[in-house]
Amino acid sequence: MGERQYWLMKSEPDCFSWNDLVAKGKAEWDGVRNAQASNNMKAMKSGDLALFYHSQSGLEAVGIMEVVEEAKPDSTDDSGRWVAVHVAPKRKLPRGVTLKEMKTDPALAEMKMLRQSRLSVAQLTKAEFEHILAMADSKAS
Repeated sequence: MGERQYWLMKSEPDCFSWNDLVAKGKAEWDGVRNAQASNNMKAMKSGDLALFYHSQSGLEAVGIMEVVEEAKPDSTDDSGRWVAVHVAPKRKLPRGVTLKEMKTDPALAEMKMLRQSRLSVAQLTKAEFEHILAMADSKAS
């Protein structure tokens, strides 16, 4: 078994929010139509952890989810070109960690999502993942 990988996955909360995932218990992460994001999902393994990030409104990491099924054809894609993974909620963060906080934290300067802001599924290093969790556990500055 390989080393666990870490990810950040964005969803617009008015389309699919953290609370929607919690209510479902497990969900297909579908609708990704970006080649790099799709390749990232193809690289995911069961047991990998991802931060659930509210994009568009909120702009913050709000929870941790686990990849529970690896990439399969996306059920919302008739072309057969795109993939989706299934995720399940692990836990809500004690507080959301905002994009602004991430951007201004030197420890996250190399984070892929901050360099490619349009990327909806981005890999995190273990250190970045753990740093964001520590930020969530601390009080807002």
